[in-house]
Amino acid sequence: MSRRRVVITGVGAVSALGLDMKSNWAAMLAGTSGAGPITKFDTAKHTAKFACEVWQWNTEQHFPKSESKRLEQFTMYYLVAAAEAMAASGLALDREDRTRAGCILGTGIGGISEIEASKVLQVERGADRVSPFFIPKIMANAMAGQAAIRFGLQGTCYVTSSACASSSHAIGLALRTIQWGEADIMLTGGSEAATTELGLAGFCSLKAVSTRNGDPKRASRPFDKDRDGFVMGEGAAALVLEEYEHAKRRGAPILCELAGYGSTDDAFHITAPNEDADGPSRAMQQALRDAGVAADRVQYINAHGTSTFLNDKIETAAIKRVFGDHAKRLCVSSTKSMVGHLLGASGAIELAATAMSIRTGSVHPTINQETRDPDCDLDYVPNVARELRVDHALSNSLGFGGHNTSLLLSRI
Repeated sequence: MSRRRVVITGVGAVSALGLDMKSNWAAMLAGTSGAGPITKFDTAKHTAKFACEVWQWNTEQHFPKSESKRLEQFTMYYLVAAAEAMAASGLALDREDRTRAGCILGTGIGGISEIEASKVLQVERGADRVSPFFIPKIMANAMAGQAAIRFGLQGTCYVTSSACASSSHAIGLALRTIQWGEADIMLTGGSEAATTELGLAGFCSLKAVSTRNGDPKRASRPFDKDRDGFVMGEGAAALVLEEYEHAKRRGAPILCELAGYGSTDDAFHITAPNEDADGPSRAMQQALRDAGVAADRVQYINAHGTSTFLNDKIETAAIKRVFGDHAKRLCVSSTKSMVGHLLGASGAIELAATAMSIRTGSVHPTINQETRDPDCDLDYVPNVARELRVDHALSNSLGFGGHNTSLLLSRI
């Protein structure tokens, strides 16, 4: 059997920039930073005091109390994004074979806010005060299970967890599930809600986050010489994948084709990338081979672009290694410069943005590009969006543990 083609027919997003993809995309094109002082907890003892919170979130607007007490924040973010993606796809699942519709999602950390709150409750008031919903809320697979229940998805359903590559791995596996003929429809993407007192403390201790506390909106500056760490982000993105002929038959609104997937590991260090850039290079090469697309046919790369010293330098080296002289003609931009680092959900929101670039003929900028770094010498679409016909694009995700993924999208 020939390998089946897969297309994206719906996207949804929740981030510091808005609670739907339309708001997010408009803000990205405008070069809007979602960063600001943290409001969720007291940051007096944290070295970083700002993040990209989901500022507009109001649980009661999305979930009745009887339901929200059973759901952790990361699951709620995802369900809102998924409802948007499903609606945008125009799917009527009551007319579909639900056993051929599944759900593969990614999260790096899962239900950390509930873990923190329940530990305090257990210590202060006793073990018998811990909610019976505690375990069903915090488990990483809760959002996949809840999404399957909500939308009636009876095919394969699970969660991947590989740090910042989590949702990209999930999307790649959802792609394979359709290509291999095991499903016709897959709901995929990821979510993260780790901007908590403990979550931020951990990243502060790693010295991974920016401490530009006096100017949060200029703190996330991928590829800029004066970068000093990433900005914590939170939120979710959802994508509906469909087998191409299935989507065509029902007249689906096709955004683009998901054509290639690559996945490697550095096997080097649990948090630091290998400076030889071999792992991310091989992931991009795998995605190109998988899609059957020559490197010089790619116009755009949505970079992992964290705003950390090593990541940006090494990702730039990997791009130059894969693309050679063509690297100088590529547009490369970082969504994290605006939404912050969504950790396990970053790959999903960045792939959604890449799909919008193909759909709209525009690429969003990398904001806060002010001082050139000689080690980061590509075209990062500095500060201002650019009109660009994108026929083929890569979206990269590089995670703690040495995980590297690359997804290739193509114009239909």
